[in-house]
Amino acid sequence: MEVNQITARMSNPEIVMELGRRFKEYRLAHRLTQKEAAQGAGVSLLTLRQFENGKVCNITMGNFLAMLRMVDCLERMDDVLPGLPVSAYVMEQIMHKKARRVKHGK
Repeated sequence: MEVNQITARMSNPEIVMELGRRFKEYRLAHRLTQKEAAQGAGVSLLTLRQFENGKVCNITMGNFLAMLRMVDCLERMDDVLPGLPVSAYVMEQIMHKKARRVKHGK
C-alpha cells in the first residue's frame, strides 16, 4: 500500500502522532537535543516532548512551522500544499489584457 493511501486512512490525531515521530527522527539526524530544538523553535520543552511522543494533537501551526525550520524542512511545505497551476482560462485572460504594442504621444 502506498504511503499516501495509509495517511488518507489515518485520523487527524494519528497523523499528528506520525508527524511527531518523524520530527524526532529529523531532530536526531540533525544532532539536536530536545532542549536545543525547543529553544531554537521558541516552543516549550514540554510541547516538543509531547509532540514527539504523540501525546499532543493540537499543536499550533506556528509551533509546527518553527520546529520544521529547526530541522531544515520548511521548504518541503510546498510538497504538502503545492501552488495550483494557472488555468488555461486565466492565462487567456492575462494574455488578452497584455499590451500588444506601445504607442508614445507626439
